[in-house]
Amino acid sequence: MFNCYYKSSKEKKSFYQHKKLEMLNYIKDSLERKIASVTASIEVLESQISRDKEAEVTS
Repeated sequence: MFNCYYKSSKEKKSFYQHKKLEMLNYIKDSLERKIASVTASIEVLESQISRDKEAEVTS
């Protein structure tokens, strides 16, 4: 996958650890965007429900 030449096994290990960290941070960022989207949808739905309840009371 990665065609790199390392001076030592420590360098190889460090390289793969950094790649893994990058991948996990990418996944975390993606999940945070999805959570933000779901949270916003919940807030909008809750406000619509509240608004509809108020409209029923005044009718």
